[in-house]
Amino acid sequence: MPANARVTLCYGPSESSGVVKHRTFRLQGLQASLRARGHQCVLEETQDWNVVELVVSGEVVFSCHIKKLKFGGDGQLDPACKEAVAAVENAY
Repeated sequence: MPANARVTLCYGPSESSGVVKHRTFRLQGLQASLRARGHQCVLEETQDWNVVELVVSGEVVFSCHIKKLKFGGDGQLDPACKEAVAAVENAY
């Protein structure tokens, strides 16, 4: 995959303290990890609850439960972020 891939982060609403809505706090580390590797991130809200999907060239290359991602941070110590970045870089 070229270094400057466009990665769409599709994320659904999640429940916290009884309120269901789209939140990006758990996506911060993932976005930071992807940007550090030269990728462009685009956020897109979906209706699938608790799901995060990374789409490259129209294909889903990584998917996980949103709570698998660490809250905030730069993503360097988050194993799910490392797995997601590897999936993006191995995409065709």
